[in-house]
Amino acid sequence: MTFHGGPDGGPEPRHDFSSNANALGPNPVLLAAIRRADLSRYPDPNYGALREVLAAHHRVPAESVVPGSGASELIHRLVRVRAGAVLALGPTFGEYAHAARAAGVGYREARSREAFLRGLENAALAFLAQPNNPTGELFEAGFVREAARRASRYGAWLVFDLAYAPLADVYVPVPEGAFRLFAPNKAHGLTGVRAGYLIAPSENLAARLARAAPSWVIGAAEVAFLRAQAGAGARNWLRGTLPTLFAWRRRLAGLLRERGYTVQEGAANFLMTRLGEDAAAFLRARGLRVRPLADKGLPDWARLSAQPPEALAELAAALEERA
Repeated sequence: MTFHGGPDGGPEPRHDFSSNANALGPNPVLLAAIRRADLSRYPDPNYGALREVLAAHHRVPAESVVPGSGASELIHRLVRVRAGAVLALGPTFGEYAHAARAAGVGYREARSREAFLRGLENAALAFLAQPNNPTGELFEAGFVREAARRASRYGAWLVFDLAYAPLADVYVPVPEGAFRLFAPNKAHGLTGVRAGYLIAPSENLAARLARAAPSWVIGAAEVAFLRAQAGAGARNWLRGTLPTLFAWRRRLAGLLRERGYTVQEGAANFLMTRLGEDAAAFLRARGLRVRPLADKGLPDWARLSAQPPEALAELAAALEERA
């Protein structure tokens, strides 16, 4: 069977390094908001009040906000509505390619920034994950601005996937004219809540995407989650977790380097490391799940997220056994 963390068929692992969710979650503020939601009623089909809250949070018109059932659903909706060739900068999130295949359109994954910029001329839709998954790379402001400039010149829709932006130690502003995609469930440790939203660069584009959604694309629990995550209490909790997460990531990187593994750190709460092709299966048999990256063209590599000290201790013991 295949799960989020890669091939797997056993019981739940004791420690899951494969998920990039905030390991200090779930956010208690959001958990309380979800539990207060009235699940006996349909939500507003237009999500008017929710869109007003999100618009006020981001200082944009409510008409530009498009709620959706997580980042993946919104990615598929974008690809269906745009109906043209998709471009991404890889290695990156596999849902971009999946959505293109499902829609029957072309997909190209550029392997350098220069190739991505050149590819915008022939793309209808382009995705940049900021920071990128699985590399954790954060693209600097100059590249981001040039990508937006070329996308505008060639008429491509440029989408910045900001799923991990709240879990990064630096934020690079998104230029005007681009789409912004948000999936806050990861940052708040609530990946079982399938909710996200998109901010479109114009009300017309937002309306096109809204019309392409099924009725009640998210339910009352997801509405409560999205409303509450924009509040000060939820954001303060998240902000308070970041120093610990970054400290755990540094400890994870140090543990791996001390044992001779190559490590690539980025700006977010996860890293990549060259463990070897058999590492994922070996670790899984010892109750530890990592994300192998063979499907990204990196057969020796795996992605691991920041986890608490007890998880790191078990990882260290397993790697010593493997040595």
